[in-house]
Amino acid sequence: MKQFSLLLIILSFNSCQYFEKQVPSEKELLQKELKSINWKEVDEFPSVVDCEKIENKKQRQQCFFEIMTQLIQQKLSSDTLAILYPELDTIEVKVTIFPNATMKFEPQFPKDSVAYDTVKIDSILRARLVDFPKVNPAIKRGIPVKTQFILPVILKVE
Repeated sequence: MKQFSLLLIILSFNSCQYFEKQVPSEKELLQKELKSINWKEVDEFPSVVDCEKIENKKQRQQCFFEIMTQLIQQKLSSDTLAILYPELDTIEVKVTIFPNATMKFEPQFPKDSVAYDTVKIDSILRARLVDFPKVNPAIKRGIPVKTQFILPVILKVE
């Protein structure tokens, strides 16, 4: 009986090894999660109050781009850009929205552009493109993130 109890105790200690599962390392789990994230897309695009009520993701994005383009066109419509550069009918503006809801505007010119004074146009844009309504930043996995996009802004409407 004594031998049987000793054998039973030894078997019970050894059997605990069979119940242990291999826990993946932290680094392996992190790498797997990082590979599964699509870093090129956000979960929610930036938005303004007027577009918040739209449920469809694509329609909300389209609404935001249309409102931003209209606001930029309105702010630049009464400006000297059309007078200084009559041949300039459309300008591409790179819009950066930071996680703290601040915005930055940069004009995008062709690489070989020497016909325009890019410094002057940039200063005009910086002076005019202020006092925008509150913009909610883009969201990725519940965290506000920085986003950039380029909007074509029509300066002359004929």
